[in-house]
Amino acid sequence: MGKKKTMLVGALLTTATLAIAGCSGAGAPSTGTASAPADPSEASGTIKVLTQRTDLVKNGELDAYAAEFNKIYPKVKVKFEGLTDYEGEVKIRMNTKNYGDVLMIPGAVSKNDYPTFFAPLGSSSVMSDKYRFSDKTTVAGKVYGVAQFGTVNGFVYNKALWKKAGVTEWPTTPQEFLAGLRAIKSKTGAVPYYTNFKDGWPLVQWTGNIGSVSCDGSATNTLAGASSPWNKGSELQVIDTLLYDIVKNGLSEKDPNTTNWEASKAKVAKGEIGAMMLGSWSITQMQDAAKKAGGKADDIGYMPFPAQSDGKFCATVVSDYQQAVNIHSEHKEAARAWIDWFTEKSGYSVKEGAVPTLKSASMPATLDDLVDNDVIFVDRSERDTGTVNDIDKGAEIGLNSPDYRQKLIDIARGAQKGSLDSYFAELNKKWNEAAATVGS
Repeated sequence: MGKKKTMLVGALLTTATLAIAGCSGAGAPSTGTASAPADPSEASGTIKVLTQRTDLVKNGELDAYAAEFNKIYPKVKVKFEGLTDYEGEVKIRMNTKNYGDVLMIPGAVSKNDYPTFFAPLGSSSVMSDKYRFSDKTTVAGKVYGVAQFGTVNGFVYNKALWKKAGVTEWPTTPQEFLAGLRAIKSKTGAVPYYTNFKDGWPLVQWTGNIGSVSCDGSATNTLAGASSPWNKGSELQVIDTLLYDIVKNGLSEKDPNTTNWEASKAKVAKGEIGAMMLGSWSITQMQDAAKKAGGKADDIGYMPFPAQSDGKFCATVVSDYQQAVNIHSEHKEAARAWIDWFTEKSGYSVKEGAVPTLKSASMPATLDDLVDNDVIFVDRSERDTGTVNDIDKGAEIGLNSPDYRQKLIDIARGAQKGSLDSYFAELNKKWNEAAATVGS
């Protein structure tokens, strides 16, 4: 890909994946802010941190972070629990009071319900000055979560494989992207695209591109009503049509029921898979997999969604999981101390090659390809996310769960009855009917 002059439009602030389906659970809105003590020696107790990063629990990396944390907070013991089905398991636990002291806020929790489950961390006016993505968890002027880091949305891909197939420039349209995948299939024999259907959660990554297609930071807000989100030319229609066409044209794995997330990283690294839709957080994981597989980390590339606005690519920047304090935690000071240290001092976002939550920190080198190619980073407004969440919940679609895209894939491969048009019409009908009941 050609190198160009850097152009960033606006600050890389906050946008976020959509939280939807609600949870029911015990708890009452918190009135007290969870604050770390000014004197680190005053923080004490054992806290449990729930995490989706089972790999970092297994290899001891999180314990190493905790050891560094203990040099400042010696009286706090940090325990980690890694959950493979993080969303599913935590959603169940949140029907009780026992869902850790620190947890990543599940997508299943509606934004308007945050005060029921999490302790406030500070006012939005103060937190937004220091952290990106604070509006992701702001409810009634209070912030309930701090992002681990941020991520840009697009496709992680094997540069060498695409070059072998004769594709040396980023596709500018969905049709060009499909043509590139066809070239990979015919000229290399590799799997052009990998859905990660079985694990499910990677399918949610497609939602993060809302705003990339039109280069519109308010794209999410337009969903807050009877907007027929899958009408022709809309963000979701373009995004989901591309996924459907990939599968319909035989450009993905043969049996999506056998996909394996951990195995897929090595396959991309070795050039056995052409591309996967994942946040930019995945770049370093793919590079590490390339090194372990005897490949080249430089073969791992990252491209924006194949659409342009005025001749420019756009990519939304969204919050990764937000760290929150359980409203029922008996050690809120220690829990908040861990969140602050992990966000600001641990170096975790740098190691992951991610957009840092701390505004004063620098952008990662993993995004150099996008910066050098003049990709416009879109700051997506979260003004109406609460309303969008409520509509999505009422429609029982799940923009932040894999189910509806799994059905889309099944229709595309003939495993379920229906067509693309009939399915989009069904989704529009559900959305619009739910929108009519929200706020009434």
